[in-house]
Amino acid sequence: MFHAPNVFQRATLPPATRESEPRRQAATAVVDRPDRPEPQSTPAKKRDAYFDNAKYLAIVLVAVAHSWVPVMDGSRTARALYMVTYTFHMPAFIIISGYFSRSFDLSPAKVKRLVTGVAVPYIVFETAYSLFRRYANDSPDAAISLLEPWYLTWFLAALFIWRLTTPVWRSLRHPMTVSLVIAVLASLAPSIGDDLDLPRVLQFLPFFVLGLQLKPEHFQLVRRREVRMLALPLFAGALLFAYWAAPRMQLGWFLRDSSAQDMGAPWWSGAVMTLALFACATLLTIGFLAWVPRRHMWFTVLGAGTICGYLLHGFLVKGADYAGVFDRNEWLVSPTGLVIVTVVASAGVTLLCTPPVRRALRCVTEPDMNWAFRRDAARI
Repeated sequence: MFHAPNVFQRATLPPATRESEPRRQAATAVVDRPDRPEPQSTPAKKRDAYFDNAKYLAIVLVAVAHSWVPVMDGSRTARALYMVTYTFHMPAFIIISGYFSRSFDLSPAKVKRLVTGVAVPYIVFETAYSLFRRYANDSPDAAISLLEPWYLTWFLAALFIWRLTTPVWRSLRHPMTVSLVIAVLASLAPSIGDDLDLPRVLQFLPFFVLGLQLKPEHFQLVRRREVRMLALPLFAGALLFAYWAAPRMQLGWFLRDSSAQDMGAPWWSGAVMTLALFACATLLTIGFLAWVPRRHMWFTVLGAGTICGYLLHGFLVKGADYAGVFDRNEWLVSPTGLVIVTVVASAGVTLLCTPPVRRALRCVTEPDMNWAFRRDAARI
């Protein structure tokens, strides 16, 4: 069974700016912790519904694709859908993460939010998932190691590393070229090791760096009517190609957690596939973002809780797998079963993104750790 990558990034309430800079205010509505409110002394700016919508839709794709893994064996159509989804949903989330990380620096306040918003959830949920695997799957020897992210938690480790290196990418003259070279090298270096899931961290790095380079006007271009119309044949062509490639292509290329040699492919194919998938993922991400609603929708409020949907839906998917739900119900591999699995996964992750769940999980996802930091850290 394949383990697919996942995502989260919460849209933040941006700090207020001077009234004399209304245009700049709209362009810099980016902070490190998207759904953590600013201090009471700082007026909050209205959230951008577009990005909340994008994050919610992306997290739904993540949960749905995870739920397909146990039921897509033997279904060429399901495998093709999985391949198309995995080509762009993770890159889309990482690009948005990079966009909202543009203001990150190594100031004490930003480091504090990085620790409380990324490092702490990683430690808690890496431990929780390891214990869940140990007892729910009757695997008493399953290790608990913070150096080897399991299942969903790799993204938290990756986001921590990417954000720490943000000042470097912001200062380089050609950051995209450098990040692509690093990704290519990671795809053909089997000796890189699995600590912190570095192969995946490095191979997905260009999407984060791309997000750092984006400006609000780029998203305005993406949302033009012409782009939306072009996105339709783009996705149709991607689905047709994926259907043809489904029995011929390894899914490891989409997970980006192994080198070419690890998958039994020649070393040079790592470079080719890394660059090809980067191009395909970027185009499909543009198509996805072009169709994201701009106005406030019924699910817009759920965009602030995508961290909860991301971190919790894995328990549902893995729990169903450990309980033998998919093994006992072979009809789930049928077209009807695939639709039912998709609907249930969508509904489940939607519930996990709701405000009550977010409030219940705040002690972990937004912990108050003032006791661990200097009192003046938030003001430096």
